[in-house]
Parts: sequence; structure tokens; C-alpha cells
Amino acid sequence: MWESNGPAVTALGASPALAAAGTLAWAVARPRAGLRQRLGRLARPVTACAALSLTTGFALPTAGPGAHWKLAGAAVLLLLLAVVTRWSPPRELICTLPPTALAVALWPLPLVTGETFLEAIGIATFWLLPVVGAVAAGAYPRRQELRRRRAVAEARSAQRLHLSRDLHDFVAHDVSGIVVQAQAARFVAATDPSHAVLALERIEKAGLRALASMDRAVEMLHGPEAPAVDPLPDVSRLPSLIRNFNAAGATEAELVMAPQVADALSREVGAAAYRVVVEALTNVRRHAPGAHHATVVLTRTATTVEIRVTNDCGAGSAPSHHRASPGGLGLPALTEQARTLGGTLSAGPIGGGGWQLTVALPTSLPKRTS
Repeated sequence: MWESNGPAVTALGASPALAAAGTLAWAVARPRAGLRQRLGRLARPVTACAALSLTTGFALPTAGPGAHWKLAGAAVLLLLLAVVTRWSPPRELICTLPPTALAVALWPLPLVTGETFLEAIGIATFWLLPVVGAVAAGAYPRRQELRRRRAVAEARSAQRLHLSRDLHDFVAHDVSGIVVQAQAARFVAATDPSHAVLALERIEKAGLRALASMDRAVEMLHGPEAPAVDPLPDVSRLPSLIRNFNAAGATEAELVMAPQVADALSREVGAAAYRVVVEALTNVRRHAPGAHHATVVLTRTATTVEIRVTNDCGAGSAPSHHRASPGGLGLPALTEQARTLGGTLSAGPIGGGGWQLTVALPTSLPKRTS
């Protein structure tokens, strides 16, 4: 039989508490470099401490100073359980939680004599409450960090999508103009060098615009500390866009827009409207190269602005069929953006073999409520 007050009993009774305290001290009483990794590796040592507590709790006498050590061991196990819940991988946490919960819930049972089964269940249930509290204390910051990481990942994904749309809508438009001008210069270089020189000048301007668009995208990647960059163009830049389009190819584009339309649109809607026109004209150049005429019409009502871009088929040409670009952008991306802004987009063939794109956007975005 064990002697209730012997040094061996005291040492064995104190061993779970000392082991748990030593485990915690090993994790935190070292340089902070690698602290998170050490805390994430505590699951197995905590499981061993819980098993030792269960073994000694029912093997040793109930009287004597061992009771105080058991209480101290349960308290340290609760602290370790919170740390494991916060930092350990889910698979290891699942293995550590049951024995640790049992060790904390059952530690007072050997100290109580004459209790009924229901009383023992009540005592164990009561001591499960601190276990729940420890798990909640570790799970809450873990959940918050997970939500933060997801928010950061979603923000990065949205930024990448935004940048890809910018590169597609603006750079692809200028590159398409460069291709058209280069093709024209190749045919007239031998017979009319002066026209070839004009085409090269237009190629240079289109290339500079494409570089400016890429510079703007790169500056956005540098975050809020980056130098200020020019804002995205809005409908006030449409006249120059139409001039550049007419100079770069055989299709003649015409803009019909009342002067007050630009002043009536918010910055976001104005940039979206400009993006719509850029994408529509780029599609005309790609998918209807034989078109003779394109019309861009912006009309405004009390609450919306309608952008309608129409092109003909061209004499002797097959009916035009505008498509999404190979990268999955183009019209699908514009449709999603229009829906995000509270608008609508429709596109399809019209009589005579032409094509029409119609987008309706609210003149201003509703204010967000916090």
C-alpha cells in the first residue's frame, strides 16, 4: 500500500503538474524566434501530460498534498489546452482534446468518497465547463485569424482580377491598334513611304498608351504607399479614344454624347462606361474588321446612363459575331461588372449583319451603410 504522506506519493502526485508546467515553460521561455512553431508542436506533449494525470489520479491515495498538485495540474492543462486549440494543426488537436478533457473533468473524483454515480457525473460535467472555456479561448483568435487570411486572399484575388481587366481593356485595345497600323504600314511602305511614317507615329503613340496602362497597373501593386498615379479614364476621354480608333484602322467610329453626360456620372460609373466603350471598339476591330462604320451613343435619364455601341457588317463581309476573348475576359467580365454596379448588359446581332452592345448603368452608386 502507498503511504498517503510519503515522499514517493508526493512526488508522483506532483509529476503531472510539473510535467505540464515544464511543457509550457519549454514553449515560452526561449527566444521569441520560432515561438509560434513551438506552440504548434505542443499537442503530443500535452497528450502525454493528460495521460500521466489520468494514470496517477486514480493510482495514488486521495489524501495528502497530492490533491493540491492535482488541482494545479488541471489548471496548467487548461492553459495548455487553450494554447493547443489556438496553434496546433486540426488533426493533432482532435487527438489531444479527448484525453485532456477527461483529465480535467475526472481529477476530483478520486478525492470524493461515497458519491453516487449521478453525483460523479455531475462533478465531471461541472469540470467540463472550464474545458469548454479553454477551447473557446483558443478557438476564437484562431477563427479570427482564419477569417483575416480569407479576407486577405479574397482582396488579393479581387486585385488580380481588377488588374487583369485593366490590362485586357486598355492594353489590348492599344495593342490591337498597333497590329492594325503595322499591317497597314507593311502594305504602303513600298508605294507611299509617307503614309508608312504616319502609321509608325501612331504605333508609337499606341505603344506609349499601352505602357502607361501597364505602369498604372504596376503602381497599384505597390499598395497605398506607392506614388500617386493618374486615375482611370472616364467618359470625358471618349472623344480622344474615338479619334485614336479612327486613326488606327479603316472602321470609322462616331461618338454621340451630350456634354452634360460626363458631369452627371460618378467616378466609378464613368470609368465603367469608358471601359465598356473600349471593349466594344476592341471587339469591332477584332471580330468585325470589315466594318465600315461604328456608332457610340451615350444617353442619360434621371437615374441611368445607356451606352449603345453599334457596328455594321461591311459590304461583302460575312456577318460579324463578337465573342469573348480567349482569356475568358471581354463581354463576360463587362457583364459581371455591370451587374456589380447595379446595371445590365445585352449584346447580339442586329439586322443587316451588324452587332450592337447595350449597357445601362446607374448614374451614381448607392452609398454603403456600415
